[in-house]
Amino acid sequence: MQALNRHLFRCAIFLASFLLFVSEPIAAKQLLPLFGGSAAVWMTCLVFFQIALLAGYLYAHAVTRGPGAKWQSALHNLLLAFAATAAVLWATGSVHPANPGTHPVASIFGALTLSIGLPFLVLASTSPLLQVWHFRLEQTAIPFRLFALSNLASLLALLSYPTLIEPNLSLSLQRSLWAAGVVVFAIATSILANQSTSAPKQNLSSFGEAGGPASALASSTNSHKLLWFLLPMAAAMQLSAVTQHLTSNIAAIPLLWILPLAVYLLTFILAFQFPGIRRYRGISLRFLAVLLASLGLLLSHTDVDLPIGLAIGFFLVETFVACLFLHSEAYALRPSGASETTLFYLIIAAGGATGSFLIGIGAPLAFSGNYDLAFTFLITAALALAVVWESGWATRLIWTTATILLVVLIVTLHTAYHRQTLITERNFYGSLRVTQSVTDHGDPFRSLMNGSIQHGTQIFSNDLRHVPTAYYAADSGVGVALRNCCTGRPKRVGIIGLGAGTIAAFGQPGDTFRFYEINPAVQPIAQNLFTWLRDSAASITFVDGDGRASLVAEPPQNFDVLVVDAFSGDAIPLHLLTVEAMAVYRKHLAPGGILAFHVSNQYVHLEPEIAQLAAASNFQSRLVSSQEDKQSGEFKASWILVTANQAFLDQPEFADRAAVIRPLPNVPAWTDNYSSLLPLVHWLPNR
Repeated sequence: MQALNRHLFRCAIFLASFLLFVSEPIAAKQLLPLFGGSAAVWMTCLVFFQIALLAGYLYAHAVTRGPGAKWQSALHNLLLAFAATAAVLWATGSVHPANPGTHPVASIFGALTLSIGLPFLVLASTSPLLQVWHFRLEQTAIPFRLFALSNLASLLALLSYPTLIEPNLSLSLQRSLWAAGVVVFAIATSILANQSTSAPKQNLSSFGEAGGPASALASSTNSHKLLWFLLPMAAAMQLSAVTQHLTSNIAAIPLLWILPLAVYLLTFILAFQFPGIRRYRGISLRFLAVLLASLGLLLSHTDVDLPIGLAIGFFLVETFVACLFLHSEAYALRPSGASETTLFYLIIAAGGATGSFLIGIGAPLAFSGNYDLAFTFLITAALALAVVWESGWATRLIWTTATILLVVLIVTLHTAYHRQTLITERNFYGSLRVTQSVTDHGDPFRSLMNGSIQHGTQIFSNDLRHVPTAYYAADSGVGVALRNCCTGRPKRVGIIGLGAGTIAAFGQPGDTFRFYEINPAVQPIAQNLFTWLRDSAASITFVDGDGRASLVAEPPQNFDVLVVDAFSGDAIPLHLLTVEAMAVYRKHLAPGGILAFHVSNQYVHLEPEIAQLAAASNFQSRLVSSQEDKQSGEFKASWILVTANQAFLDQPEFADRAAVIRPLPNVPAWTDNYSSLLPLVHWLPNR
């Protein structure tokens, strides 16, 4: 019976952690269309999940301090029933995400709470709660290694979602299977809860880790409890800051956020399953010092670019070494008695939630520039100094020096960010910066940057001031569409994504250009620091909010050309590229109208997917590519023009430059219920 119980405990913990983690991308994916597909949605969801995990651990800590095992079992069984019911309601579509308000973070938190909040809390409480119940039944050591099993299940869920679940299952089927898993979990956990009431009455504080009397075991010191909080906080900051840096400043590759999260979970597994790894602390600390120094030097030179593979590798190795050190030190300070087990996990979760909050929500509110990684390195070095203080003066000197140098790094970054910078803005949707330099001919040159991606440029010279630059040159796909769509009459143009407003340069007297922009910080920058909008001869209007959601709420606009250029860096808002989105666009196109999709991307081959969407909507699609011209500020650009207007397709200027798109097998047209980027990802950049 004991062997059966042990297996049931392990299965329940494994299933809970798997379901807990697989619910995160499912819930986040459902929310993306409501918030413009921004990468910040995932970061905000990550903060919510850390806070919900803390709530689960808080519940586990409180319920194990209840008046008796029968009371605990009854309460948890009731909560399991409510959680299973909530999961089924969400899966059947009875619970819908709330519409975004003026505060995206609060709206995301509210939507997640209503949809998966209660099941998530119950799943999150499982690992610490079942460890206490296991102790009651077995009367042996608190099985801290079950925490490693929990993180192994989380890691498997993380890796299986983009590779197995998302490519093969619709979103509705994902929710249904997840709800079924929650029901199975609730039944198994209810059995364990009922069995725990039959265990001999035993005060948790009466047994130590070895299973013997705990009377000789002292409670953990306040300094240890503080480190239980600070060490996981720094690890969560590492996870959040590195994820944000990789996806914003190295390459906005879809699914790239998986890598640092996988590394983070792996360090939890190693620290709790193989505590002997701490014997190599001295080596790992020296290696960490070298990594922090190298990456700090790299960050201080904002104009230096490493090959993408090398840059990603450097940051992932640093995350691994830092988080393994931080988690190993936290495990080494674990409580010696069972009475503090749930408190230990509660404080760890509080540290993780705080670290994620500081980077995901606090930093964008506090800083106009992005200092997240530098501050994270500083916190890591300061904690390393505190932990190794008793190791001797040489070690103290190394980490004191490292801490001081990282303070210098932050000052250096502040100086670098303001060098040749006219303005910096940071909000929920990202970090914007306008830089000014000079061309080879000495003309002023401005760029709108989102992370490391240029979203618009302008050369301020008499000859080039009014010449469209960047991805919007006259010979680009959008340039060809705008110049040839409406010969001899004014045109109506809709543009999803404002940027610097470069497309307004194509406006002629009588034309109407209507821009849809979700980021409120973009319009003032485009109007005040670039002249495309105010120099345009067209009548220009603006609509705040996500482009697709705004179009749904509007009457037909009869656009001759509708431009879809809302990509944040290279990150693709998938809700703009579905069959349902195409139906919205078609509603707003005039007869013979043209859809222009900007698909310039180093890592995602979007052409076959948009061709499928065009065919599913009874349109034709053509790829138009243009080359770089440094003299006039033109970038290499790829556009797909989608239309049912055969006369436009047959125009010689267009037909000679357009290419038919080759289909890819097993790439169906995306819907709001199904999409998968994995078949379209190129892990080496397209040049």
